[in-house]
Amino acid sequence: MTDEKNEIEKLIDNMITGGDELVANLKNVLPDSLAESIVMFHESNVINLKKIKKFLNK
Repeated sequence: MTDEKNEIEKLIDNMITGGDELVANLKNVLPDSLAESIVMFHESNVINLKKIKKFLNK
């Protein structure tokens, strides 16, 4: 289970990092109002992913 847990944690970290990069790139090409919505959506996803990671570490 430890290996699976580590793989899930790596996947979560990669999802957060990939999302950060995507949002940064989209902010440069989208109108401000749409970019702001995408940033808020990503922040919500990051919060949920961190909750999942915390749950795994219980």
